[in-house]
Amino acid sequence: MEALITYSALILAFLIAIIGHEIMHGAVAYYYGDDTAKREGRLSINPIKHIDPFGSVVFPLVLYISQKLTGVADPIVFGWAKPVPVNVLKVIQNGGYLGAVAVSIAGVTYNFLLALIAATFVKFFYPPTDLVSLWMSVFLFYMVVINVILGVFNLTPLPPLDGANAIKYLALHFKIEGVVRFYNKIEPYGMIILMIILFTPLSNIIFTPAHILIALLLS
Repeated sequence: MEALITYSALILAFLIAIIGHEIMHGAVAYYYGDDTAKREGRLSINPIKHIDPFGSVVFPLVLYISQKLTGVADPIVFGWAKPVPVNVLKVIQNGGYLGAVAVSIAGVTYNFLLALIAATFVKFFYPPTDLVSLWMSVFLFYMVVINVILGVFNLTPLPPLDGANAIKYLALHFKIEGVVRFYNKIEPYGMIILMIILFTPLSNIIFTPAHILIALLLS
């Protein structure tokens, strides 16, 4: 029963975090006149339209198992859904580079707001007194943890993550050409750099701030 409660709460929180993150990118792009995501059915909450076999299933599972095998008491679980298609040129045409910044940070804004809401309500179910309150407390705990980790991770200023996109469009807005050239140069190697960071002690650069924020929200 304990395993059922834990994993059902974990999976639901994970899906809400990653699917909502992508929908928000598409929704804000739609606000700026880009209907690409809407036309392709990606503003739907149907998980099938968003699940990425590797990013939503394989990667988080491998990450979880590898941390468990190495004795990590509280494994970090995160992943990603299929990126929502966005016509950035259309967004820039209607909202300028700041519109593109808004699209870039829409997902992480959603994640941080969700974490804050979950942290506000978790106290109403803790300590749990029955199975319902136990499930809710576990679910809200994972909503805080996963959304904070996903938000902090995506703010990392490395392509193809949201933080890098936001900085690049801000640089374009303020005509800081050196920053734009830098990101254009490292963009082909961004995923390789991220994998190196994630599977080495360098991951502390990303996840230490996330742990601090989680502790503050759940204190």
